[in-house]
Amino acid sequence: MCHKLNDLMQIALKEAKKGFLREEVPIGAVLATINGQVIAKAHNQTISLNDPTAHAEILVLRKGGEFFKNYRLNNTILVATVEPCLMCMGAAINARISKLIFGAQELKTGAAGSLYNLAGDHRLNHSIDVIPGIMADECRVLMRDFFRNRR
Repeated sequence: MCHKLNDLMQIALKEAKKGFLREEVPIGAVLATINGQVIAKAHNQTISLNDPTAHAEILVLRKGGEFFKNYRLNNTILVATVEPCLMCMGAAINARISKLIFGAQELKTGAAGSLYNLAGDHRLNHSIDVIPGIMADECRVLMRDFFRNRR
């Protein structure tokens, strides 16, 4: 499964790089089946869509709902280059994502273990298995370079 995770993260990184080129915060996401079939991919588009909810994770969840014709995305994997925020984790929990894989930790806003741990909060009606740190260095460097260029 580790090889598949790297392949999925590579796709997410390509999406993040698209966002980088469009001056969006370079976060990419992929939604896949447990077997690794890619259902959707996206990058942040909050600026281009004038939509504060247009995070990469939200966009792939929306596409996944359309693909499955259901708001519940059971037996799927959400892959993100950066640890999801509260909004994205809330959406992933409501969608019943099975597994979350992410690259770089987000110490200021991360909701999958860094600042908050929604994925493992057993007070909620669903929990998500989390695998952090997949290709973390590549994901972190992309974010660092983006914010360095903006200063």
